[in-house]
Amino acid sequence: MNTDLKALELLFQRPLEPVFTTRDNGKTVFDLPESVYTDRYRNNSEEVSNRFSQNVETRIPIREVARKPNLEFADKLGRKQQFSLFITKHKEIASQLIQLYLDAPNLQQFVALAAYTKDRVNPVLFQYSYAVAIAHRPDTRTVPIPNISQVFPSNFIEPSVLQDARQEASVIAKSGNRSVLEIPANYTASDREDEQHLAYFREDIGVNSHHWHWHLVYPASGPMEVVNKDRRGELFYYMHHQLLARYNVERFCNRLKRTIPLSNLREAIPEGYFPKILSSINNRTYPARISRQQLSDVARPDGNIEISELERWRDRILAAIDQGYVEDTQGNRIPLDEVRGIDILGNIIEACNTLSVNNQFYGNLHNQGHTIISFAHDPDYRHLEDFGVMGDVTTAMRDPIFYRWHGFIDTIFNKHKALLPVYNNTQLGFEGINVTYVEARLGAPNARPNTLLTYWQRSSANLAAGLDFGPVEDENITATFRHLQNAPYTYTFNVTNSGPRRSGTCRIFICPKTDERNQPLRLEEQRLLAIEMDKFTVELMPGENTIRRESTDSSVAIPFERSFRAVGASYQPTAADDLARFRFCGCGWPQHLLLPKGKPEGMQFDLFVMISDYTQDAVQQLSNTPNDACSTAYSFCGLKDKLYPDKRTMGFPFDRRLPNDTLNELVGAFSNMAKTDITIKFNDRVIG
Repeated sequence: MNTDLKALELLFQRPLEPVFTTRDNGKTVFDLPESVYTDRYRNNSEEVSNRFSQNVETRIPIREVARKPNLEFADKLGRKQQFSLFITKHKEIASQLIQLYLDAPNLQQFVALAAYTKDRVNPVLFQYSYAVAIAHRPDTRTVPIPNISQVFPSNFIEPSVLQDARQEASVIAKSGNRSVLEIPANYTASDREDEQHLAYFREDIGVNSHHWHWHLVYPASGPMEVVNKDRRGELFYYMHHQLLARYNVERFCNRLKRTIPLSNLREAIPEGYFPKILSSINNRTYPARISRQQLSDVARPDGNIEISELERWRDRILAAIDQGYVEDTQGNRIPLDEVRGIDILGNIIEACNTLSVNNQFYGNLHNQGHTIISFAHDPDYRHLEDFGVMGDVTTAMRDPIFYRWHGFIDTIFNKHKALLPVYNNTQLGFEGINVTYVEARLGAPNARPNTLLTYWQRSSANLAAGLDFGPVEDENITATFRHLQNAPYTYTFNVTNSGPRRSGTCRIFICPKTDERNQPLRLEEQRLLAIEMDKFTVELMPGENTIRRESTDSSVAIPFERSFRAVGASYQPTAADDLARFRFCGCGWPQHLLLPKGKPEGMQFDLFVMISDYTQDAVQQLSNTPNDACSTAYSFCGLKDKLYPDKRTMGFPFDRRLPNDTLNELVGAFSNMAKTDITIKFNDRVIG
């Protein structure tokens, strides 16, 4: 066992406990040099070391830090303050800490530095910066980054469950005798609140973990080698665009209209939200936002934000889109063309400091919008309240206002896309390729073609790893929760190739056929609501080809066990490829929400399939990039240390206007496309 790598893995556990306490089910402790102990424990270092070293199986030595770092920059964020990636000052602190970790000359010094800093900086800041460094250092590629829901479970779980978990673990010594706890499905509002119909989506643990992990892989600030990833700005646009499309389709499934973009920050917000979750850092609840809350300018110790400032940034970005170019800090005009325009806009709108062409002029629209909304309840800090859930990437998707704010952000991107030329026949066609048959079928015997099934499933998660200051022996505290699930199914496509052997890219989308009132949707509406289901390369032999693809192989989603993977070596797969994916691939849409919910009587969708010319899609990867097992969810997350593996713009062909009025006309005009009607039926039963 490489003890340095093991130490890095264990530093994720029990994030609020001092570094000298036991980890790994009480079996492991660190042997620390005197300098690692903080002032609080330095005079008692021998006592606490002896106390926590009893009955352990493994002692991991931690080296002395070669040069103690100056952490004054991190002192600006108190240890019991909430940390937010949307607050500029907090991002700058995180950027410096990440750089400190990346600069560690070798693995041993990185371990020593992490152990030294862990108890001296804000715990959430540490976990984020530490995880980013592990994800980007070449010598830590095999260190698993645990799901954030297991590190800080209070961000995801109703607080009384954690209270019950501590009681159960304290009273019942053996985990096999402990009761299984239940996380309630609906605890934030009653059914009098229409938005509560979408709580199963907004408050899903996998959905919120995905949002956190995406921002971990694609941070908006930090060292250039961490931030400057291929097509980063475009990925910001596309991942959030797909979130919004999925959310709006879920609203149709529940007979609710599309979310209304939050385009006017001076109007009161009708939607209230009472999150009822605790912050681990200070044991306070995330503040609520009442119905009809008016937004205000923010004037707080962490910074000031004026609504008028956001409006100026919005107007400048919209003007640039109308003009077809942005201006950099030297006044040079950079065209917003159909290849790089969306990437440039993504980095401007999210305010990626190092990648925005003119951060001072175009501002910080997306992040500061989050911040103003998150402080609506206490904008001037008179009540000493921290931010609401919109201020935290682990919790923001719980709030209905997240989708309204991103609905507005999406309208800006869509304005740019609408001004680009309509896709032409050359871009859309693939001569000699004819898709003749499309089907999706459940794996059950005698299953009807093109009828898919969703239902409730009850699953479990172990809360022990994030349960600080609890029992250490036999750590297994199980809680069950209800979530949407879909029955696995298989796509089958027949494709005729009238030319020589060649490669194609198979692109699969589903589009809702009707809105919440059962009114037919126009192609332009379907285009903006199209949900990417899968994308993969196919080899087409001359003549007839039959292509089969399992829904569980989707390029969008990661398997359920990766969204809720347990902590500890005993839960990890043993096969090399499976272990590599388990460790590296935490970013991706949860497989259990791959399909929209549908309706009990069935909801109609168009299943759209396109085979595009691979010679126009292929990307030549850099020769020195290492092989990486993490390729299963590249549509939203890209590939680690590689170029995005599709030259086309993300969302192609639905990212731009199309030359036809209806989807039927589109597939009728291009032989390399086909569609069929599918029905998604929701079974309102809970399956174990």
